Amino acid sequence: MKDRTMVSVAVSACVVLVACACGPEKSKEDPDAKPAQPSASTQAESPSATPSVSPRTEKPSAEPTGDQPAPRTKEGAIQRYEQYLHALGREDIDTVCEVAGPAAKKAQDQGSGPCTSTYSAVFQMISPAQKKALQTATVDPQRIAVRTPDKIEMPVEAVRASATFSESDLGSYTLEYLKNNWYITD
Repeated sequence: MKDRTMVSVAVSACVVLVACACGPEKSKEDPDAKPAQPSASTQAESPSATPSVSPRTEKPSAEPTGDQPAPRTKEGAIQRYEQYLHALGREDIDTVCEVAGPAAKKAQDQGSGPCTSTYSAVFQMISPAQKKALQTATVDPQRIAVRTPDKIEMPVEAVRASATFSESDLGSYTLEYLKNNWYITD
């Protein structure tokens, strides 16, 4: 139990750190190297990819119309958070850092490393059973809190998965609508 709590705390810390670190690091990446890495399933689950987030990326948008903003709705926030959870379970660092970019940037500004290195450590702390559960996790809309039209709280209790997650395992997050999409900001 103690090991699990330590892993949970480390995962939560790394998630925040990675999320913050992904923003700046993403802009420094070689645009020719990254498009080949995301899988087809990652691109299909990335309805929020917008040129304003990372203008140098050539990753195609998975939105039906391509240029339309993500829905600024409770459902849009849930879809984006589920995208993050699934990417976390698949160890899809690009998608994780994309969604958690603003939070990761805050963590990096407070002395944490870049998103990719931080989340690489987080991935090591998540058990195989938890990773598998995250790949199909959903969010219970009844358990989230809409604070404003642009800010939604996603408590760990809202995550529905085949494995149980606690605050120390996964944590609760705030998603905010920025630049036509939902991002983890805290």
